[in-house]
Amino acid sequence: MTVYALDDAVPEIHPTAFVHPDATVIGQVRLGAQTSVWPGAVLRGDYGRIEIGDRSNVQDGTVVHCTEEHPALVGQDCVLGHNAHIEGAVVEEGALVASGAVVLNGSQVGAGAVVGAGAVLPFGMVVPPRSMVLGVPAKICPDREVPPGAWRHVVEKYVRNAARYREGLRRLD
Repeated sequence: MTVYALDDAVPEIHPTAFVHPDATVIGQVRLGAQTSVWPGAVLRGDYGRIEIGDRSNVQDGTVVHCTEEHPALVGQDCVLGHNAHIEGAVVEEGALVASGAVVLNGSQVGAGAVVGAGAVLPFGMVVPPRSMVLGVPAKICPDREVPPGAWRHVVEKYVRNAARYREGLRRLD
Protein backbone atom coordinates (compact mmCIF):
# COMPACT_ATOMS: atom_id res chain seq x y z
CA MET A 1 0.00 0.00 0.00
CA THR A 2 1.10 3.56 -0.62
CA VAL A 3 0.92 5.37 2.69
CA TYR A 4 2.67 8.66 3.40
CA ALA A 5 3.19 10.80 6.47
CA LEU A 6 3.04 14.53 5.77
CA ASP A 7 4.97 16.64 8.24
CA ASP A 8 3.78 15.34 11.63
CA ALA A 9 0.55 13.83 10.28
CA VAL A 10 0.82 10.05 10.10
CA PRO A 11 -2.11 7.92 8.88
CA GLU A 12 -3.71 5.63 11.48
CA ILE A 13 -4.75 2.39 9.82
CA HIS A 14 -6.49 -0.26 11.90
CA PRO A 15 -4.73 -3.64 11.62
CA THR A 16 -7.87 -5.23 10.12
CA ALA A 17 -8.28 -2.53 7.44
CA PHE A 18 -7.30 -3.31 3.86
CA VAL A 19 -5.62 -0.72 1.65
CA HIS A 20 -4.95 -1.94 -1.89
CA PRO A 21 -1.34 -1.43 -3.03
CA ASP A 22 -2.52 0.95 -5.76
CA ALA A 23 -4.46 3.20 -3.38
CA THR A 24 -2.87 6.28 -1.79
CA VAL A 25 -3.31 7.40 1.83
CA ILE A 26 -1.60 10.65 2.88
CA GLY A 27 -1.39 12.58 6.15
CA GLN A 28 -4.10 12.95 8.77
CA VAL A 29 -6.23 9.92 7.86
CA ARG A 30 -7.81 7.38 10.19
CA LEU A 31 -9.16 4.08 8.84
CA GLY A 32 -11.36 2.05 11.18
CA ALA A 33 -11.65 -1.70 11.65
CA GLN A 34 -12.44 -3.76 8.54
CA THR A 35 -12.48 -0.72 6.25
CA SER A 36 -11.31 -1.21 2.69
CA VAL A 37 -9.69 1.20 0.26
CA TRP A 38 -9.56 -0.03 -3.34
CA PRO A 39 -7.29 0.56 -6.39
CA GLY A 40 -6.83 4.15 -7.49
CA ALA A 41 -8.54 5.63 -4.44
CA VAL A 42 -6.83 8.67 -2.92
CA LEU A 43 -7.36 9.82 0.67
CA ARG A 44 -5.39 13.05 1.09
CA GLY A 45 -5.44 14.45 4.62
CA ASP A 46 -3.16 17.41 4.01
CA TYR A 47 -5.31 20.38 5.08
CA GLY A 48 -7.30 18.64 7.79
CA ARG A 49 -8.49 15.23 8.86
CA ILE A 50 -10.17 12.33 7.12
CA GLU A 51 -11.89 9.58 9.07
CA ILE A 52 -13.37 6.44 7.56
CA GLY A 53 -15.50 4.44 10.00
CA ASP A 54 -15.51 0.72 10.69
CA ARG A 55 -16.53 -1.58 7.82
CA SER A 56 -16.89 1.27 5.32
CA ASN A 57 -15.46 0.89 1.84
CA VAL A 58 -13.83 3.42 -0.46
CA GLN A 59 -14.12 1.96 -3.93
CA ASP A 60 -11.89 2.24 -6.99
CA GLY A 61 -10.95 5.73 -8.14
CA THR A 62 -12.66 7.53 -5.27
CA VAL A 63 -11.12 10.75 -3.94
CA VAL A 64 -11.57 11.82 -0.32
CA HIS A 65 -10.12 15.22 0.59
CA CYS A 66 -10.62 17.84 3.28
CA THR A 67 -10.13 21.54 3.88
CA GLU A 68 -8.95 23.57 6.86
CA GLU A 69 -12.60 24.33 7.68
CA HIS A 70 -14.20 21.02 6.73
CA PRO A 71 -12.88 17.57 7.63
CA ALA A 72 -14.02 14.59 5.58
CA LEU A 73 -15.84 12.27 7.98
CA VAL A 74 -17.37 8.99 6.86
CA GLY A 75 -19.30 6.94 9.40
CA GLN A 76 -19.32 3.20 9.84
CA ASP A 77 -20.95 0.83 7.35
CA CYS A 78 -20.82 3.35 4.48
CA VAL A 79 -20.31 2.66 0.79
CA LEU A 80 -18.39 5.19 -1.31
CA GLY A 81 -18.91 3.97 -4.87
CA HIS A 82 -16.47 3.93 -7.75
CA ASN A 83 -15.08 7.35 -8.71
CA ALA A 84 -17.00 9.21 -6.02
CA HIS A 85 -15.55 12.47 -4.67
CA ILE A 86 -15.98 13.50 -1.04
CA GLU A 87 -14.59 17.00 -0.41
CA GLY A 88 -14.73 18.22 3.19
CA ALA A 89 -18.12 16.65 3.89
CA VAL A 90 -19.80 14.35 6.41
CA VAL A 91 -21.29 11.01 5.36
CA GLU A 92 -23.16 9.48 8.27
CA GLU A 93 -23.50 5.82 9.25
CA GLY A 94 -24.92 3.41 6.68
CA ALA A 95 -25.06 5.92 3.83
CA LEU A 96 -24.29 5.18 0.18
CA VAL A 97 -22.55 7.65 -2.13
CA ALA A 98 -22.94 6.00 -5.53
CA SER A 99 -20.52 5.89 -8.45
CA GLY A 100 -19.35 9.23 -9.77
CA ALA A 101 -21.21 11.30 -7.18
CA VAL A 102 -19.64 14.48 -5.80
CA VAL A 103 -20.28 15.63 -2.22
CA LEU A 104 -18.84 19.12 -1.73
CA ASN A 105 -17.55 21.13 1.23
CA GLY A 106 -19.76 21.43 4.27
CA SER A 107 -22.36 18.99 2.95
CA GLN A 108 -23.85 16.34 5.18
CA VAL A 109 -25.33 13.04 4.04
CA GLY A 110 -27.64 11.70 6.75
CA ALA A 111 -27.55 8.18 8.17
CA GLY A 112 -28.79 5.59 5.71
CA ALA A 113 -29.24 8.13 2.91
CA VAL A 114 -28.35 7.58 -0.75
CA VAL A 115 -26.56 9.98 -3.07
CA GLY A 116 -27.37 8.66 -6.54
CA ALA A 117 -24.80 7.96 -9.24
CA GLY A 118 -23.41 11.13 -10.78
CA ALA A 119 -25.25 13.44 -8.37
CA VAL A 120 -23.53 16.64 -7.23
CA LEU A 121 -24.25 17.99 -3.74
CA PRO A 122 -23.47 21.72 -3.67
CA PHE A 123 -21.63 23.38 -0.78
CA GLY A 124 -23.45 22.96 2.51
CA MET A 125 -26.32 20.76 1.33
CA VAL A 126 -27.92 18.66 4.06
CA VAL A 127 -29.46 15.33 3.08
CA PRO A 128 -31.87 14.03 5.74
CA PRO A 129 -31.42 10.47 7.05
CA ARG A 130 -32.76 7.70 4.75
CA SER A 131 -33.40 10.17 1.93
CA MET A 132 -32.39 9.80 -1.67
CA VAL A 133 -30.86 12.62 -3.70
CA LEU A 134 -30.40 12.60 -7.45
CA GLY A 135 -29.26 14.99 -10.15
CA VAL A 136 -26.98 17.93 -10.87
CA PRO A 137 -27.36 19.84 -8.68
CA ALA A 138 -28.71 17.16 -6.35
CA LYS A 139 -32.31 17.38 -5.25
CA ILE A 140 -34.04 15.39 -2.53
CA CYS A 141 -36.57 12.89 -3.89
CA PRO A 142 -39.50 13.31 -1.47
CA ASP A 143 -41.19 10.05 -2.51
CA ARG A 144 -38.10 7.81 -2.13
CA GLU A 145 -37.35 6.81 1.46
CA VAL A 146 -34.46 4.36 1.81
CA PRO A 147 -35.26 1.31 3.99
CA PRO A 148 -33.08 0.82 7.09
CA GLY A 149 -29.97 -1.25 6.36
CA ALA A 150 -30.55 -1.18 2.60
CA TRP A 151 -26.84 -1.36 1.82
CA ARG A 152 -25.80 -3.74 4.59
CA HIS A 153 -25.26 -6.56 2.07
CA VAL A 154 -22.81 -4.38 0.11
CA VAL A 155 -20.90 -3.51 3.29
CA GLU A 156 -20.67 -7.21 4.21
CA LYS A 157 -19.57 -8.11 0.67
CA TYR A 158 -16.71 -5.61 0.81
CA VAL A 159 -15.61 -6.81 4.27
CA ARG A 160 -15.42 -10.36 2.85
CA ASN A 161 -13.68 -9.17 -0.32
CA ALA A 162 -11.05 -7.28 1.69
CA ALA A 163 -10.27 -10.47 3.65
CA ARG A 164 -10.02 -12.37 0.36
CA TYR A 165 -7.63 -9.78 -1.12
CA ARG A 166 -5.53 -9.64 2.05
CA GLU A 167 -4.92 -13.40 1.75
CA GLY A 168 -5.01 -14.02 -2.00
CA LEU A 169 -3.77 -10.93 -3.85
CA ARG A 170 -0.37 -11.45 -5.45
CA ARG A 171 1.51 -9.40 -7.98
CA LEU A 172 2.63 -11.29 -11.08
CA ASP A 173 5.09 -8.98 -12.83
